[in-house]
Amino acid sequence: MTNNEFSDNLSKYANPGEYDETYKSYTADLEFIEAHLGGSNQSIIELACGTGRLAVPLAKQGHLVYGVDIDAGMLKYAQEKADAEGLNIHLSVQDCTKLNLPIKSNFIYMTGNSFQHFLTNESQDALFISVKRHLNTKGEFIFDTRNPILHELLNVDISEESIEQNGEITKVISQEVYNPLNQILECTSTYISSKNEYKDSIKLRYTYPLELKRVLQQHGFELISIYGSWKKALFDANSISMVVHARLK
Repeated sequence: MTNNEFSDNLSKYANPGEYDETYKSYTADLEFIEAHLGGSNQSIIELACGTGRLAVPLAKQGHLVYGVDIDAGMLKYAQEKADAEGLNIHLSVQDCTKLNLPIKSNFIYMTGNSFQHFLTNESQDALFISVKRHLNTKGEFIFDTRNPILHELLNVDISEESIEQNGEITKVISQEVYNPLNQILECTSTYISSKNEYKDSIKLRYTYPLELKRVLQQHGFELISIYGSWKKALFDANSISMVVHARLK
């Protein structure tokens, strides 16, 4: 795969099993999607599906799931989970800005704040163009992203904790630094044990509500609602999340 802005921003996903274990008990987004789909089985598309935390249970319910992710290791883990359940899920390694799937759907979704991986205006535009190409008219796109609370982002956050890894104690030093000019938060973690030391990092773009509304309108979507959480909390300035529900006009 050719290098792009996503290629060097995947080190946090180097251990799919550990990632899956960390997030497997989180179900609020799954419950939101399940309620939205109701009882009818559909062909649906999940972007940045990762280890299949949503794709696997939705496939078990009878939906035909097409899941894409740019990280081959995460998808391999998802496929193994699907195989263990005897499920037929269509998984493919793809860049979400260049989707090439054999279907158009009434419903596309993306969770886990994956929208923050689209670091530039150009990649955000390409995402919506790609989504639009795979949606039927009046099809819906639901995704989440963190709400930029500026006074919190501007504080340089450094923390330290000790965790157990492979039977030994590892010190983890984490630092978060926000650049207000490009709206990107860079999170770096350093892992120090008696045997080795290594780092991983991730860059996350923060997009403001009015920016989101404009880019949706620009690409032919109407905004149905913005919630402050997957539990449909009222969205306000202090909401941690923006859960965006849009429809293609």
